[in-house]
Amino acid sequence: MRARWPIHIALVAVTVAIFFALQPVEVSSQQNTASVVTIGDSDIGGVVTTTKGPEAGVWVIAETTDLPTKFAKIVVTDDQGRYLIPELPKGNYNVWVRGYGLIDSPKVNATPGKAVNLKAVIAPTPAQAAEYYPALYWFSLLRVPESSEFPLQKIKSQGEWLNIIKTGACQSCHALGTKGMRTIPKELGTFPNSVEAWRRRLQSGGALALMTRDITRLDTEIALKYFADWTDRVARGELPFAKPERPQGIERNFVITLWDWSRPTAYLHDEVSTDRRNPRVNANGKIYASTEDSTDLIPVLDPKTHTAAEVLHPVRDPNTPSSKNSPFGASPYWGAEPIWDSKTLDHNPMMDEKGRIWFTSRVRPRENPEVCKHGSAHPSAKVLPIEEADRHLSMYDPATGKFTLISTCFQTHHLNFGEDANQTLWTSTGIGGPGVLGWLNRKMFEETGDEVKSQGWTPFIIDTNGNGKRDAFVGPDQPVDPSKDKRVLVNIYAVSVSPSDGAVWGTVVGYPGAIVRLQPGPNPTETALSEIYEVAAPGFGPRGGDVDSNGVYWTSLASGHLGSFDRRKCKVLNGPTATGAHCPEGWTFYRFPGPQLRDVKDGSAEASYYTWIDRFDTFGLGRNVPIAMGNLSDSIYALVNGKLITFRIPYPSGFFPKNVDGRIDDPNAGWKGKSLWSTSGTRTMFHLEGGKTNRPKAARFQLRPNPLAR
Repeated sequence: MRARWPIHIALVAVTVAIFFALQPVEVSSQQNTASVVTIGDSDIGGVVTTTKGPEAGVWVIAETTDLPTKFAKIVVTDDQGRYLIPELPKGNYNVWVRGYGLIDSPKVNATPGKAVNLKAVIAPTPAQAAEYYPALYWFSLLRVPESSEFPLQKIKSQGEWLNIIKTGACQSCHALGTKGMRTIPKELGTFPNSVEAWRRRLQSGGALALMTRDITRLDTEIALKYFADWTDRVARGELPFAKPERPQGIERNFVITLWDWSRPTAYLHDEVSTDRRNPRVNANGKIYASTEDSTDLIPVLDPKTHTAAEVLHPVRDPNTPSSKNSPFGASPYWGAEPIWDSKTLDHNPMMDEKGRIWFTSRVRPRENPEVCKHGSAHPSAKVLPIEEADRHLSMYDPATGKFTLISTCFQTHHLNFGEDANQTLWTSTGIGGPGVLGWLNRKMFEETGDEVKSQGWTPFIIDTNGNGKRDAFVGPDQPVDPSKDKRVLVNIYAVSVSPSDGAVWGTVVGYPGAIVRLQPGPNPTETALSEIYEVAAPGFGPRGGDVDSNGVYWTSLASGHLGSFDRRKCKVLNGPTATGAHCPEGWTFYRFPGPQLRDVKDGSAEASYYTWIDRFDTFGLGRNVPIAMGNLSDSIYALVNGKLITFRIPYPSGFFPKNVDGRIDDPNAGWKGKSLWSTSGTRTMFHLEGGKTNRPKAARFQLRPNPLAR
């Protein structure tokens, strides 16, 4: 006969259960002091120890090649060294331990359903331990000109210098502190000194033109001296002066899943898993990526079958140029032939409510048709004609396997959908361009198929006469006229649409840089009004950004901060003084984790590429949580209650996320039904752990309630 509890005892038991279920995860996990890990049929778990005892806050990695594509899952040990890797597909896995202060443990063969206790290996020397540090810690060794040394011949301030070597230029493509950058490969050749080695290095590969341009902006000889000094000191054995911390608290609840996709010679810019406006779209479906300069083969991952495939993105005109013909120098990794060959230059994908993927893609040569130019009857061309556009729009429908190619007069870079009746697709122009915001009226396009009538663009006009409407305007180089508005010549990089009021926001890359807000009005070509806000000190150098549900804009800054701008705090919104520097009170800054360069006072050495707002709690930290990329830290950062939390991707070393998006596969499945998705965004996969054999990774990030949750 089953024993019956007295009612008051039963009530206490229920109350205690509810209490612990609602506690913060780090508290509830620490209440469990048992050394046993409960392992299901699809799990691998156990305890990690060294000669010093249990190892807390280290990663356990399980990897297999038994699936159609290489697969890995990574978790963090709890405060007693216990770990549990949940829901592994059937296969034979290599399992090992990685952690700060350690070197990788020997790989142990295991299958799901088994308990596997692991022996971690303490690093014999500080140098061996430092090999596992993120790029940030090695990059922070770089000396830069001190503030007192400016202005230089070509550059006015230390902040401007930092903006270029960080996400304003160099580290928007790859991280400087990786093994492939802090050392000079012997295959590069023999040189009289490291300055000449660096001079040759910057002439390698398909990015030759960009690298030589940017080193020139820094004052070439001065910059080469500092880079050479950095690699010389590393070669002599200098180690990072700061050490990364192991994951703490909720950071230990992080679960990482990785799949290989695409190819070793490719690099990916972004991925997409769902509709930005509704994360339930494409639940459990395939993931898609953009390949920019590297290839026209679009990667596709099916996470249910662990299958990676590719789809060829076409162009309209066979004379569309290819990145294969860009200026090129022999590579110490790949030799004398270019490895990139892309006509489409797919930069950014977004998914619509039907699960179709829209890309900013080149579909034809640069010169625009007559309808875009002077003399055209197109309403937008009458306001501002455009002579050329280097990237346009396309749409891929997985249901039919067909592409729709759309020629736009305006060039495109990033894109985002509005929530208006026309399903407007807004696009940025990136760095450089005619200084317009472009859009596609998707409803009209799908009803008529008329790409000319369905597209439009507008210059950025600010309301300097302060009457609240758009009037005749003076040009960018003309002084403010009290009777007119003023056009500002800016090109936005990021683009996002506020769910609160339909305003379109974007970033202006540069020093100090700015953000722009555009209110479209009923006829954007004629009615759109803009506001521009310079980044206030100590911040500078915006790259990517996003707007939350309250209309607050968040951006990653090259100064080493996450910046927040709330226009509700502004004392002035329009009028003759509202030309950029009029609302410093709208800015708030959060310093990114990690060390700063020794010659720099404010911020962090982190070079964050993009910030994305989790409007729908797809990760598990709440709604409207900013997620910033830790591009030099193998990380993503989440801002919770004013504090940045680091979620690290430790393997393969050098993970470089350009952005994330969030999807809800099953709202009733708890943490298992929610995910962030990302991909390897570096242009130099061969600089990372694994070298030339690396393939880009599709990455799924989940947050469970404690480190042993199944």
